[in-house]
Order: sequence, then C-alpha cells, then structure tokens
Amino acid sequence: MSALKDKLKADLTASLKSRDEVRLRTVRMALAAVNVAEVAGKAARELTDDEIIKVLTSEVKKRRDAAEAFANAGRAEQAQAELDEQAVLEEYLPAQLSDEELALIVEAAVAETGASGPQAMGQVMKVVNPRVAGRAEGGRVAAAVRAKLAAG
Repeated sequence: MSALKDKLKADLTASLKSRDEVRLRTVRMALAAVNVAEVAGKAARELTDDEIIKVLTSEVKKRRDAAEAFANAGRAEQAQAELDEQAVLEEYLPAQLSDEELALIVEAAVAETGASGPQAMGQVMKVVNPRVAGRAEGGRVAAAVRAKLAAG
C-alpha cells in the first residue's frame, strides 16, 4: 500500500478519535475518491503516491470551484465549509511552486525547446508539465508559459 494512502487511513482514525468533524469527513471523502480511482478501468489496482496526489489535486480543485459557486450564490457558510475541506486536502499535497520558481522552470523549458510564439505553447507545456506535476495548477502553468512566449 502506498505511504500516502497509509497516512490518510491513519489520519482518518486520529480524526475519528479526536472528533474533528471537518478533517474526518474530508479524509473519508479523499479515501473514497482514491478507492473509486483504484477500481476504475478494466482491473482494480493499487494507486501509486503520484496517482493519489493527482486524485487529491482534482478534489482540491472541486472544493475551490464549489466554494466559488457558493460564494457567488451568497451562501457564505457552505463556501467556508468547502474552503475548510480544501485546506485539509492541501496538507497532503506537495508544496506549491512560487511564481519565481515556476517562471524559472518555464524559462528553462522554452530555452530547451527553442520555442517562440504562441503556436509553440503545446511543445513547451509537454516539457513543463512533468517538472511541475502536482506542484502547480494547470491554469497557472499555462498562464506562465503563455506570458513567456508572448514576451519572446
């Protein structure tokens, strides 16, 4: 079993004992999402830590989107609940890259590929994505690449 899944299960038990409702429901939901991902496809299998990070990143994005929708609908209480869950999930993800670190990675990828102009965006993204996997949101990465290519 992966170390991250073990940690999630241990935290589930700890949150149950400490009666931490937010952490309990969030970790339960995260484990459920991981279990669904494990049985998806033709055959059930154990996910690696990297695959679990992708599942958790997806769940974080869902929470962010839901919080925004609730906030726009004037439902501040539900929006805050989603943000609380998002904060718990982010504890299991690798630290996010700063804008400066992301810019350096993008700059290196542009130099490496010799890309120029917006039409080379896909070429640069293919090089950048594996280097930032799980440490920067796709939208942020795309914006950084776009800005670098536009600047020349």
